[in-house]
Amino acid sequence: MGSRTSCIFCDIINNKEPSEKIYEDNYVTCIKDIHPVSTHHYLILPKEHIRNAKQLKPEHSELYDKMLAAIDIISQKQGLDRAVTRTGFHWPPFNTVSHLHLHVISPISNIKFYKRYMYEPGSCWFVSTDYVKSRLQDNKVII
Repeated sequence: MGSRTSCIFCDIINNKEPSEKIYEDNYVTCIKDIHPVSTHHYLILPKEHIRNAKQLKPEHSELYDKMLAAIDIISQKQGLDRAVTRTGFHWPPFNTVSHLHLHVISPISNIKFYKRYMYEPGSCWFVSTDYVKSRLQDNKVII
């Protein structure tokens, strides 16, 4: 587990900083992104401080599954069409906040032109939830 010193997302989770929370349970908090790239742009934050997707280890599999389950809850709650929704993570060193956060963006077609590459799965900036899940299922530390 990483350090919680000066982490804006830890402060949001602990209600020390304002945010627009749209979902919360014992494992995750979901907020609206303050710089949305599409009509709907949400961030799913694990309550456990993990620096980024690259730091996930096999022992985080259960927490990761809770993050994925939150996608369905948020999609239903916000009326998102999963067929046109993109989910994934910025890959270090291209993450802007050092607290793991899962992007939920919909619709894909509305992603601002100048931001499209930054949210394209398989680019050096962004990886899909399936990629991260496959690494955890293979019982490998992501490198």
